[in-house]
This record gives sequence, C-alpha cells and structure tokens, in this order.
Amino acid sequence: MDAHERLAERFEAHRSHLRAVAYRMLGRLDEADDAVQEVWLRLSRSGAGGVDNLRGWLTTVVARVCLDMLRSRRSRREEPLGVHLPDPVISREDAIDPEHEALLADSVGLAMLVVLETLDPAERVAFVLHDVFGVPFDEIAPIVGRSPAAARQLASRARRRVQGATTRPDADLARQRQVVDAFLAAARGGDFGALLAVLDPDVVLRADRGAAPPGAPRIVRGAQAVAKQAVVFSGRAVPGLVVRPALVNGAAGVVAWLPDGRPLSVLGFTVAGGKIVEIDVLADPERLRRLDLRPAP
Repeated sequence: MDAHERLAERFEAHRSHLRAVAYRMLGRLDEADDAVQEVWLRLSRSGAGGVDNLRGWLTTVVARVCLDMLRSRRSRREEPLGVHLPDPVISREDAIDPEHEALLADSVGLAMLVVLETLDPAERVAFVLHDVFGVPFDEIAPIVGRSPAAARQLASRARRRVQGATTRPDADLARQRQVVDAFLAAARGGDFGALLAVLDPDVVLRADRGAAPPGAPRIVRGAQAVAKQAVVFSGRAVPGLVVRPALVNGAAGVVAWLPDGRPLSVLGFTVAGGKIVEIDVLADPERLRRLDLRPAP
C-alpha cells in the first residue's frame, strides 16, 4: 500500500463523521456528499504531514467548506419561496439502516433541521460544531472569523432559537407509531374527532411541494385546521396509492407511493406527550427522485 492509499484509508475511517457534520450544517444529502468530497480533494493535495489530530483537522475543513456553501446559497437567494424542508433520511421501519446511523446520531430530527435552516450561516456552524460535536470555541472562532467570545455568542443565539422552536419527541418509537397510525386511520375514515384526539392543539403542518403552483396552504397551524386538511387530502387520495411505514430521521413516518411506483410524498411526524406536534411533508417530485427511496413492496 503506497502513501496515497494509506491516506485514503485514513480518510475513509472518518467519512461517516464528516457526512454527519455536513448534513447538519447543510440539511441536504447531496450537498453533504459534495462537501465531504471537497475535503478529500483538499487532503489529497496537501497530505496529512504535520497533522496530529486528523479527525479534528478534517472536521475544521468540512466546517469551512459548509460555511462557504451556506453563504453562497444565501447570496444567490436560491431558496424557493414558501416552505423548504431539509432532506429527510429514510430507513426501514424495523431498524435504521447502518449507513444512516452516523447521520442520525444525537436525534437529529426533521424538526430540529427545519429550525437550523432559519439560522445565519455562522450561527449554524457554531451551534452544530459546539453543541452537537463538542468542538471548543477557540477552534470554532477562526472558522467563522470571530473571537472565541463572539463564537460563543453565535452558538448561544442559535441554541435559544432551537430550544424555543423545537419539542423533545417521545423516545418510545412503538408509541410514536401507535399515534401516527391512529392519525392515518382517522384521516382515511374522515373521523374528525379521532384526528383531534391525536393532534396537539398547537400542531404545525409544513408542506414542501417545490415549484408546484400555489394550492393548499404550505403551513397549517392548529389542530382544527390540520384535521381539516388531513380529511381533505385523504378524500383526494389517488386510487391504488400505497402508504408504507418508515423511519424518517429516526422517528415514525410514512412514505406514499403512486400506483406506478413513483414516490408521492414523505411524511415525518414529531410526537411529544402522546400527541402529534409537527408534521413535515416533502412532496417535491424533483427532490423525491434524488432521495434513496426503495420501491414500495
């Protein structure tokens, strides 16, 4: 094995960690892979000579790459109007796929990623590095171009936003599934009362339909309004639609498939206190095609 092969082997040992960092910072699986590839290109050009802590060095580089990507994204104003959900990580109902385990460490649910999408790029990088991966502020400071004290303030502001806008989900996955199944059964049956029984009074439904023309509201708030939308959508369901349970970012969710095998939507649910507090719907056909979704059985 030559020096380049040894370097590649050392890099591969950290690839899953780097992808997890990039996914939290970018919220997009394809961009996370691009960021990790850019880190490898930089490492292969410079080598690891003089690097005592390769994992730390790689984490710093991927953070810089992601910060540049976030700033470029914002400067181009490429985000579509309305709701834009992060890419969900879809796994089998019986267990999280091994390749997803690192991505979903520390319970990185869709609800948390939605809040991270609203942060300033430097805030997001400081929060993810410190609060999720334990990087000290004196190492974060040069990445974001601030002093350690200013980097601490960035993370603190981000933390307040995250804590104020997210709810800790129930840990019992079986209980989550019971609540989600009850919601789906009530929607199919048009049982308004049963829907209200499983929805938190302040539930929020977000629907990302991509470039689809305006139709149904993309954000719906409150149990009454969400229940009405659920009944309407169920009544318009495509004949032959296949709905399968799945884990969406480690939580109970579903994937809906059209009769011809194309994915129609991914629904992620946040269940807290036995009630559904958030529903995130990805129904953008272009983005669904890019996800690693296995055909419905």
